[in-house]
Amino acid sequence: MITAGRLAISLLLASSAIAGPVQAPLIILPPSARTHRDAVVQIFNESFSAYQQFAFGHDDLSPLSQSFSDGRNGWGASIVDAMSTMHIMGLNDLFAQAVNFASKIDFSKSQTPDTVRQGSRSVFETTIRYLGGLLSAYELSNQQFPILLEKAKEVGDKLAFAWVGNNDIPFGFLDFSTNTPQIATSNIAEAGTLSLEFETLSKHTGNQTYANLALKSVTHIANLPAPLPGLAAQGIDPASGNFVGGFVTWGGGSDSYFEYLIKHARLSNTNDNLFADTWHTAVDSSIKTLLRTTTVGNNVFLADFDDSRLIRHTGSHLACFYGGNWLLGGRLLNNATIVKIALELVDGCWNTYAGTATGIGPEAFAYISSDGNFTGPGNTISPDQLAFYEKHGFYITASDYILRPEVLESNFYAFRVTGDPKYLNRAASAVNSFNKFLKTPTGFAGLNDVNDVQTSLIDDTESFWFAEVLKYLYLTFDDPNHISLDKFVFNTEAHPFVAPPAKPVYGTVGGGIRPSTAPFTLRKGPPLPAISPNPKLPKPIMVPPQ
Repeated sequence: MITAGRLAISLLLASSAIAGPVQAPLIILPPSARTHRDAVVQIFNESFSAYQQFAFGHDDLSPLSQSFSDGRNGWGASIVDAMSTMHIMGLNDLFAQAVNFASKIDFSKSQTPDTVRQGSRSVFETTIRYLGGLLSAYELSNQQFPILLEKAKEVGDKLAFAWVGNNDIPFGFLDFSTNTPQIATSNIAEAGTLSLEFETLSKHTGNQTYANLALKSVTHIANLPAPLPGLAAQGIDPASGNFVGGFVTWGGGSDSYFEYLIKHARLSNTNDNLFADTWHTAVDSSIKTLLRTTTVGNNVFLADFDDSRLIRHTGSHLACFYGGNWLLGGRLLNNATIVKIALELVDGCWNTYAGTATGIGPEAFAYISSDGNFTGPGNTISPDQLAFYEKHGFYITASDYILRPEVLESNFYAFRVTGDPKYLNRAASAVNSFNKFLKTPTGFAGLNDVNDVQTSLIDDTESFWFAEVLKYLYLTFDDPNHISLDKFVFNTEAHPFVAPPAKPVYGTVGGGIRPSTAPFTLRKGPPLPAISPNPKLPKPIMVPPQ
């Protein structure tokens, strides 16, 4: 439910002229924080030791079958993705081994031909994991290892082939052996989540070409007429540069486009207000149109908005990054209303953890608000789901947990912004649940059903377990001055980049609302790519817990 007061305040409260610090001053950690931090390091060491034993050099560990999978070009994604976490945790020997491994990766060709996509791999995933991982490790180690920048440049040079001719929008998949993009529709997350990495590569190489490629993509998207002010449609056709459909979501397929608008403004300190203003407009539109409060529990979520301009009362683990992102942007804009609502969003997403039998949140969920419970044509709520909703204020629509980070990411931001110890307690609860339900004799695995303590496990440890989940948990319990949110900007894979001192102002003073300059036209097109696919596992391998 959106109250008139909340809407009026959100739309009328302009940002202060002076950006505020992101982190709260004088955060005091209790003595127990060190114990919890050490427990996270133990999980990392156990997980990575299993990876070294059964999957070293490959992309991901399969902990139950004690094997491996290669869905990210076979370049050792877990090693590169884990490097920044190793450095932050002070695991110097592992970091040195990872640098040595990365120095020998042959990025000239994919090691994993894919008959489904004819050898093509995701430009987005390669950017956030490999390019982001290499550049962050290079910066965190004070540029002591020039080979990391050299390898990052090799990756960037390959990724540049995704832009064809005069297209502003890159194609989403690229054959890294032939430098040939797959001609297909894409989405704004794939096309608009490249700026932090490409701009950092330009900063260190002195070649502005990389940044220009990424920025022309996000600028193109931000300037298209949108279904709602500031809220771009999810699908986009790189060939025409037009949106495909009119679906709006902060979830998968759109999520990190919105995330990077404000993060690019902060990392670059650009004088172009397009990025901060578009983000601010997207947030205001979301408060006006998408914000929902559940009829049970008063949980706050952001709904989706479909092609028929109907609200879908759905949420996802992926979308739960929004609380942390709104906290970052709200502090940079010094907008107390955005910060307040962001904390409500963090609480709503945390409830999807607190409400399950395992204490771990599901992949997707839905809810009921004052305007109903529509989740899509033909969808209905079962009696069991309704009973669960009446107890917890949400119900589960996809019960698996594949080691995603977003809820804990937002919890980390909430602690750093407020210093409230309740966020430490939540992180500690997650660590306990992970040790209780995800642990196997050879690493950690996902869950098939987060609401069943006897559930089977999923035989896969994605690299973001090392890059994101364990990093955000560790930093929640660590000295807040270490990797401060006022000195670093995280990419969407949790790789921190060194940020310059903050500007006094981000965006246009007074709100910077940028309405669409032309009416939105709904264009149909080919089917969009699957959102956040797990290419290694056509069907999850389910194995009973050990």
